[in-house]
Amino acid sequence: MEDVYKKLAIHLDKTPSGYPETESGIELKILKQLFTEQEAELALSLVMIPEPVEAIAQRAGKDPLAIEPVLIEMGKKGLIIHITRDGINSFMFLQFVVGIWEYQVNRLTKELIKDFNEYVPFLIKDQYKNKTQQLRVVPVAKSVNTELNIMDYEQVENIIKSQSRILVAPCICRKEHAMMDKGCDKISEACLVFGGGAYIYESRGIGRVISQQEALDIVKEGVKQGLVPQPSNAKKPMNICLCCSCCCQILKNINDFEAPAKIVSSNFQANVDQDECTGCFACRQICPMNAIDEDEAENVALVNLDRCIGCGLCVTVCEFDAMHLKDKKQTQRVEPPANLIETYMNIAREKGLM
Repeated sequence: MEDVYKKLAIHLDKTPSGYPETESGIELKILKQLFTEQEAELALSLVMIPEPVEAIAQRAGKDPLAIEPVLIEMGKKGLIIHITRDGINSFMFLQFVVGIWEYQVNRLTKELIKDFNEYVPFLIKDQYKNKTQQLRVVPVAKSVNTELNIMDYEQVENIIKSQSRILVAPCICRKEHAMMDKGCDKISEACLVFGGGAYIYESRGIGRVISQQEALDIVKEGVKQGLVPQPSNAKKPMNICLCCSCCCQILKNINDFEAPAKIVSSNFQANVDQDECTGCFACRQICPMNAIDEDEAENVALVNLDRCIGCGLCVTVCEFDAMHLKDKKQTQRVEPPANLIETYMNIAREKGLM
């Protein structure tokens, strides 16, 4: 039994998000809680392209009629992608994060959460070896000024207004922490999912479909609570996560890096007008990356550019117009991939998977 889970871990590690091995083997313990032995064996025959059951059965050496119900159940569990079009089922292998883990929001147990929290630092460290990241940070609307060289795909409101179908799902990070009695008081429905992704979530009974205006209202409330907007890293994102620094596994873990700004995909950074700064340090209280230092001689705020991720939350709480966003230098700016397929192709190339 151990062998099939080791094979599945290797199979997952060959996906763009990776699934690195640890000395403790905690990654195998997680898989055993999610997959039955039969499901783990079947997952080995799936690829990250939707395929009919016949193709999977041929690869697995199984009877299509025997494995199709198992594959459908795996789809319901969020272990793979299951799509039905014109009455025909197709199935696709799913990476662990962003992917399998987020679909477990309604299947969490305390043991699974404990094991995942032990494993996630290894996972995050492995992912940040790549130049292309899965998510990016965009500035909150109130921080955007006319001097910024900002594109539509870098503005949350414009992203939302371009969507025909929107679903809001519970934030799995905040749910994890709440179940372990370590939660915060931030809004729980904070993950916006678009288009085809919304249909998949809805088919699994996760979240609820909302209007564009409801989505905009959720973002507005999230910003008030100090949440960072993180869309998927593409000009046409599949989702936007509204993340807090206390629960979000990404923000929590990159906070431990010396220079989060060098890891996060963002084209903006905060700047202080010291002539206007009164030294109230409201900006320091809301900053998710501890990027606000103090000029002790002048008693004014200073931005640590190695830590600032350009979310703009500091601008929203400065009552004296001393804080504003500015463009990063041209050599530091990054253009996101056109779509998620390109994003994951880029990551795969960077990891030497193709």
